[in-house]
Amino acid sequence: MAACTGPGPLQVCNPICAIGPTSHATRFSLAPGRYWTISLLPLGWARFVGIRACEFADLWEILGRDGPLSNFKPLLSCERPGRDFSDVTGRIDAHLIGMLGQPAAREETIFKAHSVLLDPAVTTVKDFAEQVGIGVRALERLSLSAFGFSPNLLLRRQRFLRSLAQFMLDPSLSWIDTLDSQYVDQPHFIRDFRRFMDTTPSAFAAAPHPVLWAAAKARTETAGKPMQVLQSPSEVG
Repeated sequence: MAACTGPGPLQVCNPICAIGPTSHATRFSLAPGRYWTISLLPLGWARFVGIRACEFADLWEILGRDGPLSNFKPLLSCERPGRDFSDVTGRIDAHLIGMLGQPAAREETIFKAHSVLLDPAVTTVKDFAEQVGIGVRALERLSLSAFGFSPNLLLRRQRFLRSLAQFMLDPSLSWIDTLDSQYVDQPHFIRDFRRFMDTTPSAFAAAPHPVLWAAAKARTETAGKPMQVLQSPSEVG
């Protein structure tokens, strides 16, 4: 596998790598094989990782002995030639359960902030903070620590991804038919598209996305949402 978050050349990231929270599209290439992805919601990051999410935002690294996500490296041994799907998933589950440990600080507040972030009716940082029940400055600190980005950028990203998700589920739609209600007009959406995807809507739509479309369809069928960032924490076991 080779990947790059944001503009730049693809870099080899075998055999096991970690990607932090992103505000740019990650491009990748895959050789034939079987690949596993484990996605962490903000509560998962707070529980499993020992650094603020903003310190690893838009970054990735091959996992080694040292580093903030080195505890995930043993997952590599879960996959071996000849092991069937259920065997590997069982080994992965066992390792992750063993990592759970003690609850992280402010888990209830992180849960509340995550739930509020997904509400399309929340349009400003002030509304965001009031719904969570904390001050704006406290929300800034919490957002950087658990989500990786400022509250303003998080709201902007959610608005954009709600629109992108509609297109992913039905590429026959025009972009104007997928726009989130928070967008003033199409140029407003195009600015966000360039910011987060590092390309234009027309260029993105014209390119093939076989893995992306398949993943969005499969995730919608199994989890109810085409993207992890649209997943409510209350919908996770």
